[in-house]
Amino acid sequence: MSRIGKRSIEIPKGVTVQITAQQITAKGPKGSLSLQRHEAIEVKQEGAELVFVRANDQKPTRAAHGLMRALTSNLITGVNKGFERTLEINGVGYRAEVKGGTVVLTLGYSHPVEYKLPEGVSAKVDKNLLILSAMDKQLLGAAAAKIRSFRAPEPYKGKGVKYAEETIIRKAGKAAGKGK
Repeated sequence: MSRIGKRSIEIPKGVTVQITAQQITAKGPKGSLSLQRHEAIEVKQEGAELVFVRANDQKPTRAAHGLMRALTSNLITGVNKGFERTLEINGVGYRAEVKGGTVVLTLGYSHPVEYKLPEGVSAKVDKNLLILSAMDKQLLGAAAAKIRSFRAPEPYKGKGVKYAEETIIRKAGKAAGKGK
């Protein structure tokens, strides 16, 4: 049995979960989200907990067991608390600003890079940090990855856009002055 799939999810106060044959819908203080159900995974609500039971022991079903539990957990956490992702912008003259639903990045190119945030993702800037927040964890991760891809951090000086918790492995530069 899947170690993740066999764990139940506790539904917090203020969150309601509706389970149909096709999808799982959660409503909470932040809004509502829904998730397509896997046909081989049965989702049961027992009091204030969700339990996931798989129909058989075939490999694809076993793989989907933990996945459904993890996606449902993200769904419930998203409508209750939401998710945040912090990007750090390092480099001389590198900066970000938010104008409405667009993030304008100055990353050393000849032009500013404008990125329109997807519906449901919001951003704010604090010095050299760009803080993205959303209910949907997948959408948030995709937006953060796209912004990071505009100028990924380079290994010599660490200039670029990186996740706040990311560690850049630095390379030594050229050893100057070593003669023959």
